[in-house]
This record gives sequence, C-alpha cells and structure tokens, in this order.
Amino acid sequence: MRHLLLFLPLLLAACATEPPLEVRLQPLVGKTEAELVQALGVPNATYEVDGNRFLQYEDQTSTVYPGDPFWGGRYRRFGGPIYSPPLVVTRTCAITFALAGQKGEHRVGSFTFRGNGCR
Repeated sequence: MRHLLLFLPLLLAACATEPPLEVRLQPLVGKTEAELVQALGVPNATYEVDGNRFLQYEDQTSTVYPGDPFWGGRYRRFGGPIYSPPLVVTRTCAITFALAGQKGEHRVGSFTFRGNGCR
C-alpha cells in the first residue's frame, strides 16, 4: 500500500494534459505589439489593412514513420517480400493575431489559428 502512495503523484502527472491552444493564447489578448513579439518572437509575416495590423506565426513539424520491410506478408506468390516506404507526416499551424489601435500603440484584439498541427 505504501508503494502505491509513492507512485500516485507520478501516475497523476502522467495523465495531465496541456490546455488547448485557445486557452494558452488568450492571455496575449490586450498586449501591445512589442509585448507580443517579446513573448512569441518575430512573426513570419506582417500585414496592414485599414489601420489594422495582422501578425502571422507559422509552425511546421514533420514526423517520419519507418517503412515495414515485410508489409503484406513474408512472401508473395510471384516474388519476394514487398517493402513499404517510410511515411512522412507534416503538420502545420498558422496563428494570426489581429492588432488594432493608434500607430505605435497597436494592441492584440483577437487571434485565429488554422492547420492540422494546432494543439
């Protein structure tokens, strides 16, 4: 029983998950442009439309899953084994912050994100 109590915090920590991206980005709303750049770094792109500024950050990750040397069975009817190639999965996430305000004092008003890698 004592051993179980020692491992309980480890089990609970293993089950802990990170909050969604929207929850993690919410504290940035209301920050100035300088504070946003200080927190996230230099954006990949900047756009300005009708006095509003948009800062876009992009993230891309690739994962390589190795191929299977004996995919489809060990032997085939008309030859040797079939080899499946490695699989490369690329995930991207683009986050765009909309800033509004006077020149030099833009503040984050909202954000949007899109992509299959936004977690």
